[in-house]
Amino acid sequence: MYVTSPYATIALDAVTCRERWRHDWKAKARELAPHNGGVAVKSGKVIRGTRDGYLIAIDADTGRLLWERAAANPAQRETFTMPPVIFENVIIIGPAGNEVPIRGWVGAFSLDSGEPLWRFHTMPRAGEAGADTWGSTEMLTGGGAVWTPFSLDPHRALVFIPVGNASPAFNGDVRPGANLYTNSLVVLDARTGKLMWHYQASPHDTHDWDLTQVSPIFSADVKGKRRLLVAVVGKEGLLRVLDTESREHLYEVAVTRRQNTDVPITVDGVHVCPGPLGGVQRNGPAFNPRTNMLYVAAVEWCGLFKKSETPVHIVGQEYLGGAWIPDARDRARGWLTAVDATTGAVRWRYESRHPMLAGVTATSADLLFTGELDGNFVVLDARDGTVLFRHNIRGAMNGGVVTYEIGGRQYVAVTSGSANIYWQTPHAPATVTIFAVAESGSPPK
Repeated sequence: MYVTSPYATIALDAVTCRERWRHDWKAKARELAPHNGGVAVKSGKVIRGTRDGYLIAIDADTGRLLWERAAANPAQRETFTMPPVIFENVIIIGPAGNEVPIRGWVGAFSLDSGEPLWRFHTMPRAGEAGADTWGSTEMLTGGGAVWTPFSLDPHRALVFIPVGNASPAFNGDVRPGANLYTNSLVVLDARTGKLMWHYQASPHDTHDWDLTQVSPIFSADVKGKRRLLVAVVGKEGLLRVLDTESREHLYEVAVTRRQNTDVPITVDGVHVCPGPLGGVQRNGPAFNPRTNMLYVAAVEWCGLFKKSETPVHIVGQEYLGGAWIPDARDRARGWLTAVDATTGAVRWRYESRHPMLAGVTATSADLLFTGELDGNFVVLDARDGTVLFRHNIRGAMNGGVVTYEIGGRQYVAVTSGSANIYWQTPHAPATVTIFAVAESGSPPK
């Protein structure tokens, strides 16, 4: 398995956790966001982005650097934090930095050399479709950055992209209009970058409610017909399900507390749920075709939104146009919600004492693997939410959870460590922990 830190890319033995190799990137330009979401692997190459806007390819067997390419522009505060996606010979990735603000894009690069192939502007430039949804081009605006994983439909050569918020985040007065393609599901031809269709979840967002996941892509029976669907979630705390062929919005369901979501933000402030650290953050829903349910981990954390009289941009600082004052941290909590994939009905909910940020993995044995910020790795019955197994690994779980088979045995690997300054979790080293599933199919040990 391959794991990343801000600088290091590390190959681990997926049974013993022994380090196979390590590659450390030495920055060559301005360094920005101090985190990284992972890699993509194909044809013996491990591909990742860097803090200083490079795209690099590493030999999957040896850790040797194969090529490097300056792909984003750190002088404009563009940085890579998301894992790339690879289709055929095309690497697809985009930069983060909504609040700086950058003017977002998604680009494709050659797997062989890193050479640029195409680019789609998630914040349209003058003359492009959607540019008229931003009002006057004389005002300082930005956004449309991407920072969470894309989804791929390889059979139709389509890439599904969750696009982030507009900037200034809390004041929309300087950007009248819907502000395409922010807060949108954008579907592109993976070979050419051509826009196939889009769905904007939060037009003219003033709450920093990025879309964070447009996954999974799955099949289910809806209204008596088998449909190819996609789940769409974000920091606004709604699970939306769309038909990927007819593009019909089928249903939406709240997966965390929602309050005053339609009340305009004022200078004096409005208390709204969720806040920008609420809803669905980095990890998206899981789907189990056996139970026909979607499983969504989410955060309940509310707060006071205020907009400024006049947004002021200071170079090098976040351009928010206001402020969010969160409720006390001890009032934040987490939810894992099971939703009927056909109807949108909530089947069960699991409540956590802390925000739920870790990935959720569903298995054919009707188990769910996930984790909590208090360090508990949790296994639940996917049918009714019963907790079957709990083990504390002494570090906040807010990253990936994967399961795989080697030598006829099933393993589950989880990541943990210190979350970040917002959650104030106990300090712990970044750790990968591997569990082995008993041969009987009972929970891990």
